[in-house]
Parts: sequence; C-alpha cells; structure tokens
Amino acid sequence: MPEKLEIEALRAVLAIVEHGGITRAAEHLGLSQSAVSHKIRRLEQTLDCSLLTRRAGGPLFTDAGMRLTLYANRLVDLHDEALAELGKKPLLGSIRLGMTEDASTSAFAKALGRFTRLYPTVNVRTRTGQSLVVQNWLKAGELDAAIMQVFQGHVSDDDHILFEDQLYWVKSPDLALDPTEPVPFLSFDEHCFYRQWGFGEGQSRGHRFEMVLECPSAAGIQSAVRAGLGIALLNGLHVTPDMEVIEGVLPTPPGLTFIARIHRKSRTPAVKTLISEVARTFHATPGLQKAG
Repeated sequence: MPEKLEIEALRAVLAIVEHGGITRAAEHLGLSQSAVSHKIRRLEQTLDCSLLTRRAGGPLFTDAGMRLTLYANRLVDLHDEALAELGKKPLLGSIRLGMTEDASTSAFAKALGRFTRLYPTVNVRTRTGQSLVVQNWLKAGELDAAIMQVFQGHVSDDDHILFEDQLYWVKSPDLALDPTEPVPFLSFDEHCFYRQWGFGEGQSRGHRFEMVLECPSAAGIQSAVRAGLGIALLNGLHVTPDMEVIEGVLPTPPGLTFIARIHRKSRTPAVKTLISEVARTFHATPGLQKAG
C-alpha cells in the first residue's frame, strides 16, 4: 500500500512551527508530548528522513523539515477548506480584532481573507491603533484578540509569536547631527512605545531630543526621514535602503516581536481558529524573520 501523509501529523508539524517546540505544540493540540513526538517519528519513517534537528541551541527543523512545512501549510489549508465548505458544523460567532498598522500586511490580509471564505458565518470586526492603545483595548475587554508589537522581553507564555524584528535608529544620509545641539526627533504619537523607550533611554544617557514631527503613520515618518527632517526609531519592516542606520551613537534599541494575543475570556473556537490561521500564514510568508 502506498505511503501517505496524515493530516493530523502535518498539523502537529505546523503547531511546532507556530509554538516553537514540541512541548508547547502538544499543549496547543491538547495532546501529550509523547503523542506529538510519535506523529513526527511516523512522518520521518514515511518520508525516510529527519525532520527535527533535536540539537540544543540549533535550528528546530532540518532542511527537509522546513520544506515539509511548506507542503503542510498547503495540504492542511485544502483539508480545512474542504471540511469547512462541506462539513455540517459551521463555525459561528463574532470576533472583535485589534491590530497595529504594521499588522496590516499582505500576510495578514491573506489570512483574514481566507478565514472569511472558510467561515462566512463568523463576523470579524477590526480596529487599528498604536500597540499600547491596542493592548489597553484588549485588557479592557473591548477586543477578543489583538495583533501587535511588543519588546521581546514582554512576550507572554500564551502569546502566539508571528515573527521577530529589530528596532533601528535611522536618518537621511544627508542629515548631519551636531553633538552640541538637541537631536531632532520624528515620532509617532504619545502612545508609541518606541518613543517612550527612545526618550527614556536617550535622555538617561545624556542625549537631548527635540520633537520636530509627530505623525500617526509609518509612511509619514518614512517620508520625513528621507527629507532629512530628523532621526526616527523604525522597525525593520519600514527601514529602506535610502535610509542610514545610526550605530554606536545612541542606545542600542531592543528587539521586537509581533504577536497575536487572545483575551482570557474570549477563547472561543472562532477566535482560536482565526489566530491559528493568522499565525500559520505569517510563518509561511517569505521575507518575515520567524521567531524560534
């Protein structure tokens, strides 16, 4: 009998990608760690290759394992789409979703579009704002789930890690900084945690900042940087080749993690399914630096 790939085993592979290891994948799937390990071993026997490196400190997946994740995404997608379309138990409910401007990427749009096609009986309403604002909405129970940025040290155990990025000080190559004058600073509004960190760290180390532009959009900050109006803190998604990264002058910025977080009272099947869909789509998108 020809060998075959089991859908639930492939789902275990995707859970390991999403959660960064077998233990947390098992918790997410509601299985024992040994059960997940067994599924992986069965896949390895079927494919006659190693999928996990099983080496402390090394990458999680082998090259073959990374290639399998691409097929697993497609196969599980088709399986779930057929089940949602032809099954007799449609997913129901409504979801209040918050996100930052950075989350409004093609990867997120793809995930949300696919979720809407699969589950047309689920109503998704979205709100956008700065990360700190979105966090406050979530804490207040105004959202069921949020997609946002946090510093890497602020990731919670229950968060779904989408990908990691870095924060950079940037300026125009034509802008010369005078150490005797205040640093012209371009920033998002007062709810921006980049700005709070930059002012706090910078001033604590003797730098003087002068706010010369406050703008709610990343596109506006990018334009102001290119025009040489001042320096800014931008994540890697928004740093372009025509910007100069400032190194060794100002405090080194911390790393960022893009996460999906569910409110503790909103762990419904609809919300969990949406967040799993978003996480899987981000992990399968080239060009995003995946965590773990």
